[in-house]
Amino acid sequence: MTYLHKPTILTSEPARTSSGAEVGPRLGVPGAGSFAPAHLEVAALRYDNLEVALDTEHRCFWAWQRPTGRPSYTMALMQDISAMQSDIQRLFAARAQGGERPFDWFVMGSRVPGIFNLGGDLGLFGELIRKGDLAALRHYGHVAVEAIHRNHVAFDVPVVTMALVQGDALGGGFECALSYDLIVAEKSAKLGLPEILFNMFPGMGAVSFLARRLDRARAEKMILSGRVYTAEELHEMGVVDILAEDGMGEAAVEEYIERNTRKHNALYFAQKARRRVNPITIEELRDIVDLWAEAAINLGESDLRKMARLTAAQDRRMNGLTPAAPALAAE
Repeated sequence: MTYLHKPTILTSEPARTSSGAEVGPRLGVPGAGSFAPAHLEVAALRYDNLEVALDTEHRCFWAWQRPTGRPSYTMALMQDISAMQSDIQRLFAARAQGGERPFDWFVMGSRVPGIFNLGGDLGLFGELIRKGDLAALRHYGHVAVEAIHRNHVAFDVPVVTMALVQGDALGGGFECALSYDLIVAEKSAKLGLPEILFNMFPGMGAVSFLARRLDRARAEKMILSGRVYTAEELHEMGVVDILAEDGMGEAAVEEYIERNTRKHNALYFAQKARRRVNPITIEELRDIVDLWAEAAINLGESDLRKMARLTAAQDRRMNGLTPAAPALAAE
């Protein structure tokens, strides 16, 4: 891959992290009058929980999750993802008058070994549920699905999007992967929705996306089983689009792009047509979040203890004490 990483370039407007701190110049701000090449502008972007780069050879924007704590969807990570989505829209808008597309493909992966993402912020959920804070649960869910919906519509720019799953994508991690046009997964990856094991259902996209990718019966079976599937199983079911050998996920993405570069126009509009035939609206996703929040408030102490055990298992895994995806036994 052809990357240019984070050069020092002086311009008039500073970039900011999700915490609001100035970290250096941002290039290509609309109204600035002139624009750096897109790969330099992307290289100048900074996020606390994401790493980004533009592969100029393949015209592909790569983003990797690099969470500062547990590899779950904390509010900080979701804010960085939202900021990146806005930056992508700005990249395209700034060049629209000249007919320039800064890139054609987008890929979301992870820099955490063996983990794409473990899902929602269970520690936060437990605190909010014990407080009875329904509004805060809804707010978290709405922030999540707004970012997921922007993934689903390819940020409203002419790109084809992919999730690259190299490791475990559980709960919200699986939901995030489902929101992209294509899922590329390495054979050892595991994907699943464990929420039923603590008396919940996945409320941030799984119901909508799986019903479109599969059918209602198979989607409900997957959601209500709590089972973790292998990438190979999901590939056979048509949920995973491209199956890669372990360690070859990035190469599989590049090979797909090389095979389909001349078909990009057709692929992009085919995805738009698919979304028109089976639309998933932001209103649908928000309504399901509200149901999820109501269900969460109803959880009892036994359910919360199971949630806490799963959170502890995730922490042990991050500390190198457990090698595999955390799981709960149904009781």
